[in-house]
Amino acid sequence: MMNVAVMCSGSGSNLQALLNAEARGELGARIVLVISNRRRAGALERARDAAKPAEYLSPRRFDSDDAYRDALLDLLRRHDVTLICLAGYLRKLPVDVVRTYADRILNIHPAPLPQFGGPGMYGHHVHEAVLAAGVAQTGPTVHFVDEEYDHGPVAAHVAVPVLPDDTPDTLAERVLAAEHRIYPRVVAAVAAGRLRVEQGQVVGALDG
Repeated sequence: MMNVAVMCSGSGSNLQALLNAEARGELGARIVLVISNRRRAGALERARDAAKPAEYLSPRRFDSDDAYRDALLDLLRRHDVTLICLAGYLRKLPVDVVRTYADRILNIHPAPLPQFGGPGMYGHHVHEAVLAAGVAQTGPTVHFVDEEYDHGPVAAHVAVPVLPDDTPDTLAERVLAAEHRIYPRVVAAVAAGRLRVEQGQVVGALDG
């Protein structure tokens, strides 16, 4: 069974969806660590409420990028982490972390990629861009992380219609509900070996 670290910067609603799936026996993996780069992130409280190890680890606490990288890798190794799930984590992972956990890092993004990804595209910025683009649908994308921002093989995407009267708030609410449904399913499929990356491409099936 895979040992999962969930990395968050905010309230941790996707973390909660993963915790709920684990509690129902549907995740097929163990959440063994929750990390946030923000000391007061709600995700850390959710982790503690679920009796999960919760760690505040910010690059600002270290004298160099290398020192932060080493501390992060050490923390992941001490908890025997085999899969990393980014859930609203607003910092780019150090390259050496991505390479160490190649094809074993997932991220969920609230819109189609690559059209609505990249630096600065998070939270309401994403939904505002979707509305400004006038597209008919949006929806969360789960992808395997590589060394580029919001990039890597796509594991799953859920289409969410954009309604004529949508605001960034109303759109965000519907997209978030879809995120909570799809992320546990992808993690379960990866943990079961049904989804994996081979030669830079996702192979396998989400369910079944």
